[in-house]
Amino acid sequence: MRLDTIEVMVEIPRGSRNKYEYDMERQRFRLDRVLFASVHYPTDYGFVLDTLATDGDPLDALIVVNEPTFPGCLVPARPIGVLAMRDEKGPDDKLLTVPDGDPRFHNIVDIADLSPNWLAEIEYFFATYKTLERKMTQVIGWHNWESADRLIKDARARFLEQRISLADKGQPLWNTKTAEVSERSSDSGHST
Repeated sequence: MRLDTIEVMVEIPRGSRNKYEYDMERQRFRLDRVLFASVHYPTDYGFVLDTLATDGDPLDALIVVNEPTFPGCLVPARPIGVLAMRDEKGPDDKLLTVPDGDPRFHNIVDIADLSPNWLAEIEYFFATYKTLERKMTQVIGWHNWESADRLIKDARARFLEQRISLADKGQPLWNTKTAEVSERSSDSGHST
């Protein structure tokens, strides 16, 4: 089954050793660190808009691309699977996607359709990229498009629950990592 297209905000382009992160409060990308190991990101890396993963951040997403994009690029992407993994903080699953606008990926609808070399390279990267930082990562394995669909739905539900909770408390509503802020107040007349 072909899943619906989602929007992924790229933080790190394929081939980079720089780990960029979007700073929501400052509405800017910042260099978090340079990878200690002599490895580079095998895919574009970012997050799915309007989601919240179990770690409290937006849902991580990998975009299999032949050419890297750039930090801040919004990519319409089609989910095809999940790389289940853990890091030092707990579960840290990565949604695997392909760019919807690239005809070379038109027939890719599940991880089984992708070259095993792509999957091996991605898995190896995440198994080793924090080794010299002395931080633990554990790759658990690949899951199909059905797991991707479930992961997205759960992350969107968590995002909505968080927004409702903040609204009920009268706190500012942040559209997670998209830099859109809307504060609820009785005299502003605006709400999201």
